[in-house]
Formats: sequence, C-alpha cells, structure tokens
Amino acid sequence: MYSVEQDSVVRRHPLGKGASPEAIRSALLPEDQAEFDSAYDAALAEAKATRDLTGLFTMLERWRGIAALQSDPEVFRRVARRAAELRTGQASPEDEPLAVTRAKAGM
Repeated sequence: MYSVEQDSVVRRHPLGKGASPEAIRSALLPEDQAEFDSAYDAALAEAKATRDLTGLFTMLERWRGIAALQSDPEVFRRVARRAAELRTGQASPEDEPLAVTRAKAGM
C-alpha cells in the first residue's frame, strides 16, 4: 500500500491510494490538521513499539479519505449538511457556520 515508487514517471492524484502524510495533511481543513498530527504521532509511536505498520497505514488511509472529501470545500459542506440532517432530522440553514454543521453531524 505505502511504498516508494520505482518509476518516477508514474503520475497519480496526490490523494490517491498511498498518498504521503504531507499530502494528506495539506489537504485537510486547518482545524483538522492538529488532530491529524496527534493521530500520526501516536500511530508512529505504536509502529515503533510493535514493529507493525498496520495501524499506521490504517490511520493514514482513514485520514486520506477525510482529506479527499475536504479537498473540495463545497462538496464537503454539502456532505456535512446532509449528515447533520440525517442525524438531527432537521435541515441546517444555508448560512450556518461549517463548524456548527460538523458538530451536529458528529464530524
């Protein structure tokens, strides 16, 4: 899953499978970057202690999905609004701050 490409000619989306931690972090909303950093540090520490990279790869894949979703802010806003509506049973106002909508959605 995560490996160094032998052929540097291969081009893929920066948030495609195997995206670097740097690419993932840079695509996240600023308010989520600190949480990513903490999760990344914990996963690295666990990998070092257990000599098993599975947890690190799982953590990176989870955050890669979040980063991919957040890379298009308008799509992310719509997803958050829909999730909040499904969770609360009420539509969120169009002008509601994203942080409020995310909290209602549990995101």
